[in-house]
Order: sequence, then structure tokens, then C-alpha cells
Amino acid sequence: MFGHAAPPAEDVDTVGDRANVVRLCTVVPPNCAAVFVKVVDRTSTESYKDRLAKYIIEEAERRGDLKPGMTIVAATDGSTGFSLAFACILKKYPLTIVSSNAFDVEKLRSLEGHGALKLDLVYSSSGITPDLIPSMVHRAKELAQGDGYYLADQFHNEDTCIEYETMGRELLNRFPEGIDAFCGAVGGAGIAMGIAKILKSKWPEIFIAMPEPASSPTIRESRPGAHSVEGIGFYPPHPDWKLCNEVCAVPEEEGHDMYRRLVKEECLSVEAPTGFNVAAAIALAKRLGPGKQVVTVAVQYGVKNTSSNWFT
Repeated sequence: MFGHAAPPAEDVDTVGDRANVVRLCTVVPPNCAAVFVKVVDRTSTESYKDRLAKYIIEEAERRGDLKPGMTIVAATDGSTGFSLAFACILKKYPLTIVSSNAFDVEKLRSLEGHGALKLDLVYSSSGITPDLIPSMVHRAKELAQGDGYYLADQFHNEDTCIEYETMGRELLNRFPEGIDAFCGAVGGAGIAMGIAKILKSKWPEIFIAMPEPASSPTIRESRPGAHSVEGIGFYPPHPDWKLCNEVCAVPEEEGHDMYRRLVKEECLSVEAPTGFNVAAAIALAKRLGPGKQVVTVAVQYGVKNTSSNWFT
């Protein structure tokens, strides 16, 4: 099914360097800037959300907001849920995840198997709609009332941006010669804003692009719509627009096709929305031309959403 990739993405990581960067070889057309993808660390759940979960919990413990025996409550489409579930197993915190039937069934089933002691679903008959994430956040706040609960609110917790700044520093170390453009879709916007803050502090002229689904132009036109790209497509709660040069639109089918090409042609087993990031990065690479460098990020390894229409 996966065919033969010839050649696969070029591994440009350095032994012991957590930058974990690969250069795309086959999906990038000729006469374009080079496109690099920061792939996720080989961590517990193979998602960059592992860093987020660890940092949120440890910072809450440090402040005294989270104490032994308390239940952690979080709203998530699934990715953060995996990371929180694993962290809660290790730290022995009960966990309640608020999610939705609109997201991939594999994610929901796996969450239950990864230590989410309670899974509370917000039902949607129309898929990922503009009010779905806000409804999930509201439900999580309701469940987290009382002294025995801690709300790990990834959408409004400033700790998320701080932790993702470490990824920006890793890119500084990996590309001492400079990066011309960075591209990252925004959900909560923690990763895009965290990385952009560090890159802009080093290279003020770097071009920062943040793609969103063309079917849900929430940021560009204040016109949210239903779409199929999990984790993004709503107005981000961590915006710092002085860090962003452009919000661009990517058609869902274009992201879908790029995801499949990454698997088949670059041998990159990544989460489907990574195709969305790469499609936007290649559009930037076409504009910049040869001799420039564009960097984007992979979401996580692609083993949790195989029922999605992105996969077929």
C-alpha cells in the first residue's frame, strides 16, 4: 500500500541533537527553496504534545495548583490526550478527557486504553464545526469545578507557548546559517507562536506563515466553517500577530494529497494534518525560490487516525 519511495526524505539530523530535521526530496518541485520538516521526538507517544503535557503538569505542581490525588481534566481532539494520559499514568493522577465523536475513532479507543480513566464526549452530528472546540472547552470547565480538579487548559494555558520555545531554540542550533521562512498551522497556537518568537528574536526578517483550512477562513475572514482537519481551523487563543507575516489558505484536498505523498514518496509516517503544513511550506518555497530554506513541523507519527478520509 505504501509503495516505494525513491529517494526517501534526507535525514539531516545530528547524532544526539533533538532537532530531528529531515529535508524533503521528492514532493518539492524543482526551482524551489529547500523544505525541511522538524519531525517529532521519539518520545513516549511520538507526539510533540508529550513536551506540552509534561510541562503543563510539572509547572502546575511547581506552583502548587496541582497536588497528589487531584483529577486532571482536559479538552482535546486526541493528540494532547495521549500525552496527558501517559504522563498521568507515570505521575498517578486520575484523568478525564473531554473529546468528541467528530474525531477519529482510533484516537478515542486508544485514549481509553492509554489511561484516560474517563472519556466524556461532546457529540456533533456535523463533524468538526466552528462551535465544537468551544463546546468541549466549556464542558471541561464544568467538569473541573471543585478543589479536587485541575483544568489542563491547553487552549488558554500560557505554559504551552513557553515550552514550545524550546523547539525554536533547537531550530536555531540546527540552522546556524539561518532560516528564511517558517510555516506552522495554528490550533491553540502554542507551537507556532512559541517557535516564531524564538526565530524572530534571532532573525527579525524571517517570514512566518500560519495556514488555515480554506474551508474555514476563521483568522483571515472571521468566517469559520466546517472542515475535516483535526486540531486547527478555529480562532487561536494564543495569538501574537506581530510574530506572523501571513495567514494563508490551504484547500483540504491539497493537504490530503500531500499527506499521502509524504507517506508514499518520502517514507514519513506522520499524522495526516502534517500534509497541511507541508503543502503550505511548499507554496512558500515556490515563492522564495532556490537558495532559500523553509521549515515546518510534523504533528506526530501517523498511527492514530487510519479511519480518517485523509488516509484513503
